[in-house]
Parts: sequence; C-alpha cells; structure tokens
Amino acid sequence: MRAQNCRHTTKKMEQCKIKNLYNLTETIAAGLFEGLTYPWEALAKIGDYIVKLGNTLDPERFEKRGENIWVAKSAKVAPTAYLNGPLIIDEEAEIRHCAFIRGNAVVGAGSVVGNSTELKNVVIFNSVQVPHYNYVGDSILGYKSHMGAGSITSNVKSDKTLVVVKNGTEEIATGLKKFGAMLGDHVEVGCNSVLNPGTVIGRNTNVYPLSMVRGVVPSDSIYKKKNDIARKEDLKS
Repeated sequence: MRAQNCRHTTKKMEQCKIKNLYNLTETIAAGLFEGLTYPWEALAKIGDYIVKLGNTLDPERFEKRGENIWVAKSAKVAPTAYLNGPLIIDEEAEIRHCAFIRGNAVVGAGSVVGNSTELKNVVIFNSVQVPHYNYVGDSILGYKSHMGAGSITSNVKSDKTLVVVKNGTEEIATGLKKFGAMLGDHVEVGCNSVLNPGTVIGRNTNVYPLSMVRGVVPSDSIYKKKNDIARKEDLKS
C-alpha cells in the first residue's frame, strides 16, 4: 500500500522531512528521493530504482553479479556473504563474513555490513556501519550513522496494523505495514537497542544501549529512555 502522508505538518514534524535528516550528496541513490517529502515514501520504490540505476553504472567501476546485483570492484565482499538482488554495493564498502543481504538494498560507499547482519529493503548512505549482528529492514540510514552490536530495526507492529509516525500528539499516517526506522546523518545507536516501527531519529543524536525507541527523537539529542531525552546543547551549558 502506498504511503498516505499529511503534507500540512507542524514544526514538530518538520524534522522528519528528508531535507532535515539527510545529506543527499552522500548516497548513490539520491535520485530515489526526488519529489518526496518524507523518507519512508521511498521504501516502496527502492527495488525498481536499483534496477534503473544499476543499468547506468560504469562497468569499469562496477561488476554485475547475477540478476540485478551490482558490486563496485573496489568493494570487499566475503565469500560467505549472501547477496540477493536488486542490490547495489558502492565503492570501498565492506560486506563481512556471513552477512545476509536479502534484496532491495543500496549499500553506500565506505559502509560496513558486518558479521551475521541482515539487510532488506534499505538504503544505507555512505560511511554507515552496521557491523555486528544487526537486522535492518524497511529502513534508511543516513551518512555516518552507526548501529551498535545487536541493535535492530523492528519493521512490523505486533498487531499488524499500519505504521503511524508519532511525535507527542502529532501523527502522520504512512499507509505502510512495514516500516523500520529512519536514522538521520551521524546517528549513534547503542548496543542491543530496538528501534520500533515508525521510529525517526534526528541528525547527530545518540541512543543509549539497551534502549527501546519509538516515535520521533529530536536531532542533537541523547536518548536515555522514554521521556528522558536530553538536548546536547543543554548538557554543555
């Protein structure tokens, strides 16, 4: 089902917009976001976009491996990694031992997909690290974001209802059954944290280990637990 987004949002929801979360110069998939307002609107388009983009990639720089799989010749892919298309792995990326990429995935330049990490229907911007036992599904991870060991995105609600992005009393109905997390640039997620369906984390925010995160987390913050989110600038004063 296509996302159904409210275009007239308050300032609370402004931070959920693509322009306030991501530096689009730091992904090979910048064109995917053209004409969109919120990043989750791109989720249903990832697979088709990869096929379109992949067929334009320079064969001097990218090797086509199987159906709809393009891997940069400078990328390092462990022989035990599983790659399923549509998939693009950009230059200098590293896909480590037993990584499981199920398809509809863009792995950015210089990114790391680590041991036993699983990806599905995702855009991983440049220099992102998901290096140890992570699950990232139906999600978009911004430039230089990092998910600590064992942290995962939960992409389907337990009652199987459609995901709604919530920020206090403000809500945006997405029309999506599967929606993991939108991580802005430079987000740090602590080990063994769970990002629940519909999570949006603003740029430069840190999430404590063992956190259970839901809804919108402001940029430039430290998420300690629900209702305990500190602004980094306040801690400096």
